[in-house]
Amino acid sequence: MELGKKAEIIAVGSELLLGQIANTNAQFISKELAEIGINVFYHTAVGDNPERLKQVIRIAEERSDFIIFSGGLGPTKDDLTKETIANVLGRPLVLDDEAFQSIEDYFKKTKRTMSPNNRKQALVIEGSDVLANKFGMAPGMLTEHEARLYMLLPGPPSELHPMFENEAKPLLLEKLGSNEKIVSTVLRFFGIGESQLEADLEDIIDAQTNPTIAPLAADGEVTLRLTAKHADESETERLLKETEAVILDRVGEFFYGYDDTSLVKELSKACKEKGMTLSSAESFTGGLFAEWLTDLSGASQLFAGGVVCYSNEMKQHTLGVKPDTLQQFGAVSKECAGELASGIQRLTGSDIGISFTGVAGPEGQEGHAPGHVFIGIFADGKEEVHEFNFAGSRTGVRKRAAKYGCHLILKLLEQK
Repeated sequence: MELGKKAEIIAVGSELLLGQIANTNAQFISKELAEIGINVFYHTAVGDNPERLKQVIRIAEERSDFIIFSGGLGPTKDDLTKETIANVLGRPLVLDDEAFQSIEDYFKKTKRTMSPNNRKQALVIEGSDVLANKFGMAPGMLTEHEARLYMLLPGPPSELHPMFENEAKPLLLEKLGSNEKIVSTVLRFFGIGESQLEADLEDIIDAQTNPTIAPLAADGEVTLRLTAKHADESETERLLKETEAVILDRVGEFFYGYDDTSLVKELSKACKEKGMTLSSAESFTGGLFAEWLTDLSGASQLFAGGVVCYSNEMKQHTLGVKPDTLQQFGAVSKECAGELASGIQRLTGSDIGISFTGVAGPEGQEGHAPGHVFIGIFADGKEEVHEFNFAGSRTGVRKRAAKYGCHLILKLLEQK
């Protein structure tokens, strides 16, 4: 069949509407479907109410030909997704023997008594392709009805993710009847805004066909997802590399890595490759930079240590900031940032010292507005200080500063 010209995801669960959990399943499914060429046009969330779910299904049927449901497949009375869908489709629920055997085996293994409600989890809509649940109990299913596909998936992400990747995705590719290989790569950029990146690449993005180019901004960074498809997998790789080269020719100075990497991971990798060590003096970031580094395994090879110098006394007595500097220029200043960076480098004996001083907000400080930040770097006997004005929340300003710290050291290491 012609699959998924208009796909829609319906998340079922009152906890979603109450704000108790985030709808991460819809994000995951959309990303996975995009990689196999199926476009999602709508996301819907509905509570555990059969009448409202019926209304949502009827609306979805008017505008979508592939409807994916997540949640509501459990054993309790308010888990009514498949019962409601079966009712809408006019199809009975039947017991799936393999699913029932799997549930029985689970209870025997855990030495628990299976309740009659658990038998309900093994019921599937008659005529469905059953999606095995190897990380839980309720199976998923894919049902075709009147030239439309209905997919039912469990709610817990720990069950939904592997079920989609291992069971649903191969089945969808089979139904697509295509031998095309779909390959994606993500290019990560820092130091350029989403709007500027899109402006610089506007003609390339507008002309996209294969590969497709999808920009996404998140937490002060910008990513481009490139997705290519071709029957020959080596050709998809060639298409991706060709497009990547055109993109990096224009905005390569802001590129720092691929796929699921991060600035701090790339910094850690670069320091190990160069045999360089770091140390940090953090005022308003409160140790965030050091925390990110030490979250990674092998941090002891590159991170000599850090000081959270929140008070002026700590800046002065621990890191050697001159009293005249604090009196004349203040703690939030180019001069203070420079002395903090050199002070932490001397204290720890690291190759590179970095400092963060500024105003996280929400109030101003020393005549500086929230978001006014200085980042100092001391290496090879030379001091440099970078000044920034960040917008956003207190947390956002702190994160942005720590990311810029990673970015600045990465740029410095590129020259070594």
